[in-house]
Amino acid sequence: MTSYDALLLVSFGGPERPEDVIPFLENVTRGRDIPRHRLEMVAEHYHLFGGVSPINRQCRELKAAIEADFAGHGLDLPVYWGNRNWDPYLSDTVRRMTADGVRRAAAFVTSAYSGYSCSDQYVEDIERARTEVPGAPEIDKLPVYCLRPGFIEPFAESARAALERAPAGSHLVFTAHSVPLAQPGRASYVAELQQVAAAVRDRVAPDRPWALVYQSRSGPPSQPWLEPDVCDHLEKLRGEGAPGAVVVPIGFVSDHMEVRFDLDVEAADRAAELGLPFERAATPGTHPRFVALARELLSPRVPGPRDRPRPPQ
Repeated sequence: MTSYDALLLVSFGGPERPEDVIPFLENVTRGRDIPRHRLEMVAEHYHLFGGVSPINRQCRELKAAIEADFAGHGLDLPVYWGNRNWDPYLSDTVRRMTADGVRRAAAFVTSAYSGYSCSDQYVEDIERARTEVPGAPEIDKLPVYCLRPGFIEPFAESARAALERAPAGSHLVFTAHSVPLAQPGRASYVAELQQVAAAVRDRVAPDRPWALVYQSRSGPPSQPWLEPDVCDHLEKLRGEGAPGAVVVPIGFVSDHMEVRFDLDVEAADRAAELGLPFERAATPGTHPRFVALARELLSPRVPGPRDRPRPPQ
């Protein structure tokens, strides 16, 4: 068995003070030549929530939950946390891991899917952080987990609860972050989203109409991205006489800014304008089945105190 001596939780990061919003957005968009007025427009989304993104708090909660799950299952493994775009930065965390004597770590990324922005870019971020730290430990990203029961079952549970709050016959609307059509890995990303949507639908309402749509597009209008947009689809449902919409954000592991604003504000407001009843299912967050995923992905790789290999007889 391959043995790791630490787990590294890797996430996107987000500002925790109003004065950090623009610097954070500059980090996110570095090298993409995004106009300043566009950054200021997006910054207003954060200022609606006091200039604080919920994602760092959610990562702290997830880290604590993973630590408790490890302890409850006899897995003696420290858990570190580093971000792509904001404090705690990956390079700082890797530096601390190195000082602590970590030699080889597994990375659990808060993005469940394949594709460049969901998976490969995180691998690049990890390697970039390692090159900045002399003697850095080896760090292996754990496998994509979108089709694991620990990811699908929390969505099924929250979708079922949202359907109970919605009018009878409401349509299921599965949402994920849009990406450019030219992005590497886009086809596998879409295929996985379709499989996850079908799996959740089959668990909660096999005969219910459903659609996979996209949100949070950020590219120029001239660049083709995955469609349809969630707000456009809500308008389509209203025109077809659907009794309501239950939005299930299967592209996200927690209720961070793109869920809180793009769905809970923007999409919900559009549904209200249309007179379309709207409910939104929760993301996995710290659901026990999701928390256990980190341990399950590690299980074949880390011998615990109860299952260490026995010496040859």
